[in-house]
Amino acid sequence: MAAEIELLLLLSPSILALFLVWLLIKRKERTLKLPPGNMGWPFLGETISYLKPYSATSVGEFMEQHISRYGKIYKSNLFGEPTIVSADAGLNRFILQNEGRLFECSYPRSIGGILGKWSMLVLVGDMHRDMRMISLNFMSNVRLRTHLLPEVERHTLLVLRSWKENSTLSAQDEAKKFTFNLMAKHIMSMDPGKLETEQLKKEYITFMKGVVSAPLNLPGTAYWKALRSRSTILKVIERKMEERIRHMRDECERREEDDLLGWVLKHSNLSTEQILDLILSLLFAGHETSSVAIALAIYFLQDCPKALQQLREEHLKIARAKKQAGESQLNWDDYKKMEFTHCVISETLRLGNVVRFVHRKAIKDVRYKGYDIPSGWKVLPVFAAVHLDPSTYDHPQHFNPWRWQQNISSSSSSSNSSNSSSVGANSNATMSINFMPFGGGPRLCAGSELAKLEMAVFMHHLVLNYQWELAESDHALAYPFVDFPKGLPIKVHKIQHHHTTTSYDSNIHLTLNSLSLPC
Repeated sequence: MAAEIELLLLLSPSILALFLVWLLIKRKERTLKLPPGNMGWPFLGETISYLKPYSATSVGEFMEQHISRYGKIYKSNLFGEPTIVSADAGLNRFILQNEGRLFECSYPRSIGGILGKWSMLVLVGDMHRDMRMISLNFMSNVRLRTHLLPEVERHTLLVLRSWKENSTLSAQDEAKKFTFNLMAKHIMSMDPGKLETEQLKKEYITFMKGVVSAPLNLPGTAYWKALRSRSTILKVIERKMEERIRHMRDECERREEDDLLGWVLKHSNLSTEQILDLILSLLFAGHETSSVAIALAIYFLQDCPKALQQLREEHLKIARAKKQAGESQLNWDDYKKMEFTHCVISETLRLGNVVRFVHRKAIKDVRYKGYDIPSGWKVLPVFAAVHLDPSTYDHPQHFNPWRWQQNISSSSSSSNSSNSSSVGANSNATMSINFMPFGGGPRLCAGSELAKLEMAVFMHHLVLNYQWELAESDHALAYPFVDFPKGLPIKVHKIQHHHTTTSYDSNIHLTLNSLSLPC
């Protein structure tokens, strides 16, 4: 009995301390005004329901139900952490603009495990800024005009010219072929079609499947296979680095200045590990998102003949002007003339939402619209919920590129004015400030301009040379990453160029004027 009393006395301070900590936590919770919501199951929370696949042109049943029940800002438990989910445009902007001051990037540990601890996606602070500056310098406006534009066009034609008349192909795979070859060339000067490039592409497909899978590092799982592919890919990059350093030492041809690897080796003090992770993450970011966006544009356009017709008219006009000038390659002035094309790009990104949300964490206690966001809590700004919000975009489920033309002068064709009116009271300024397909703030996507250039050039040659229709029914799903379950199979038909001017010019204005509703 005496021993038991002695033990109780020894344990009392510990028990008392735990009790006091518990009381303090409970007291703090009572003083905080957290948004309404449901924390779900212990540890798992609501993660499984949140990640359940749904149509990419919607916010999904989970978000719909939670917004309806709790409003646009609510609490949950996602990815194993207490989380504030934001479908509020103002809060999303506030989070992105206060990067490094009130919030910081905070992706699940599994993402860092597969992309690497030096990946731009997971880095914060000065190191992220330095890595981002390298990417911005390499993809500068001058480089886009002089070097990247001709290469984007060359890689577009390599893919499109391989399409055979009346053939059926996966639009998603063709888009991925285009963006992968382009990035492999610009990052490491790897040529398309070469054995080394094709082997890297094969490993990269396995790697990508793991990035977007459950982080189960068990033999045979997608994540486990992806870690093995990561190791193989890094060996290829390291071998390229060693070759490049040797060439630079021997003062061989100055080809190294044409790609990112050479630029980094010449103009940065990054370690080998940092360079490997940087190149791997840029290959991932530059390839995957752009290819999905191109596939989405093909998908939306095939279901909107009116937009496709106007797009084709714009590119026919550019093609005729180039022919008269005796030029063959696109230049920056041609790109700037693609006004309706940029409307199509904006609408594709708004409706398709390639990047649906990002992971952030509060690094200080924050109060917003009367709600408290405690330090250490995860915060998810959901861009898709804002892009598909009827209070910001009229008829948000409709593919309507003309909504982006509202600020174009009334002197444009009468066919456009009827479409502009469908935007209603929503001003172009309101739409633009709430349009965040590339994120925002200090972490705004470094490759956003390159991505738009890729889409515009690919569409230019696609609409001038091919007509297409779905070979079988398919639609974009969010897992939450966007993917076409069947790869978007399309049947393609070549346009005969000697008939192009007659067939399209005579009917284009009739078609545009006879259709006044958005798609």
